[in-house]
Amino acid sequence: MSNDNVRLKPIPDEKVELVSEVADKIKNVKTVLIASCRGLPSSQFQNIKKKLRGKAEIKFMKKNAFERAIDATEKGALKNLKKELEADFAIFFSDIDTFELSALLTDSQVPTKARSGDISPENIEIEPGPTDLPPGPAISELGSVGLKVSVKEGKLEIIKGAVVAREGEPISEKVAGVLAKLGIFPMKSGFIPLAAYDSKDDKVYVGIKIDKEGTLNEFRSLIGKALGFAVGRNYPTTETISFLISRAAMEEKAIGRIVNEHSSAETPKSEEKEEISGEANAEAQKEETPQTDTTEIQQDTKEENN
Repeated sequence: MSNDNVRLKPIPDEKVELVSEVADKIKNVKTVLIASCRGLPSSQFQNIKKKLRGKAEIKFMKKNAFERAIDATEKGALKNLKKELEADFAIFFSDIDTFELSALLTDSQVPTKARSGDISPENIEIEPGPTDLPPGPAISELGSVGLKVSVKEGKLEIIKGAVVAREGEPISEKVAGVLAKLGIFPMKSGFIPLAAYDSKDDKVYVGIKIDKEGTLNEFRSLIGKALGFAVGRNYPTTETISFLISRAAMEEKAIGRIVNEHSSAETPKSEEKEEISGEANAEAQKEETPQTDTTEIQQDTKEENN
């Protein structure tokens, strides 16, 4: 039998106590959330910790120790949380709702510079417009990422923008340098929610990052589409009735114009028909009236007189 997986040294007491402490916390809270803390500055961590005071407790520990704590709780669905653990993570214990806690962490994030190798959170597009960059090496740097520039009033101006990074793809060193020069901060610094366990529902939720602004924009878009669909279907509601009345009024005016144009077009044609008809009758009358030869009448008269 191999002894490769056998621990030769005893587990230190402080590690045993830590695992027991974390296992007890898991058993006694509603939400256990794990979040990535990669690249989080200590100053920002302290600010977030103050904001969450009384709402959540933060704990840092090694992956193996946390996995042991999960196993010690003997909770069924909680074991699925192991799959979501990353190299740099923090654990949040709280009695507030899973998604409410996730939203608090998202709100605590701040914009930061992109570094080479960072994964782009979305498509990063640089729009045309003026910059504060002087002519020089920056011309070739901006051109290397697909931007077209010109010199205007001693400064570089982007005359044609481009998407310099795609969502989910690594940001290159060139792109990171250009973004920094232009003062664009596409990344977020802070705790990034990865997954959470809800003890009330006994479920593990993944993909729990809350994007409030994006969600609101999506709702606005859906509301606009729903309103247009309802108006198109002539579905009367408090929200659509004003649009339906306005459309009916415009259609009434359009129909009125068509009727007037049609009537105006028919009137000259009627008069022309009457004129043609009158000329035709006159011609017919001429054909019916017998033509008398005046020369023959004059000769007959002379003969009678003689």
